[in-house]
Amino acid sequence: MADLSSLKDLATTQTESSAPVHVKKVDAQGRSYATGKRKNAVARVWVKPGSGKITINGKPFVNYFARPVLQMILRQPIFAAARDGQFDIDATVAGGGLSGQAGAVRHGISKALTYFEPGLRGVLKKGGFLTRDSRVVERKKYGKAKARRSFQFSKR
Repeated sequence: MADLSSLKDLATTQTESSAPVHVKKVDAQGRSYATGKRKNAVARVWVKPGSGKITINGKPFVNYFARPVLQMILRQPIFAAARDGQFDIDATVAGGGLSGQAGAVRHGISKALTYFEPGLRGVLKKGGFLTRDSRVVERKKYGKAKARRSFQFSKR
């Protein structure tokens, strides 16, 4: 760097390359894979083009998540991306309860859709589906009945 003109050239090359480029990530079977997490639940999700069949742990999602609210949570990213009936989704989920598992699968579906179709990233990010909900149960502290609740006070 002998003069300021070379510094200007250096600055322009750094700003151009700093923007992240999202590329399609697909395996040999034509599927995209992502991991979703929520509370203590972890979901492994595979997305591939198909008829819209969703299976979770080998069962249809309607049988696995019996509550309609959980089914709605699961399908939110698909409806937001306007891809209903275009992808087959296969997921395995473990840990936590049903609500956490539904959130984990939703997170995994969102990430896998962005890996399969990077153009959907803006829509899903705006909907908040790509953000991992980091809220977990607070641990119990010693000298307390629960995480924060004290034992009942008695004057005598």
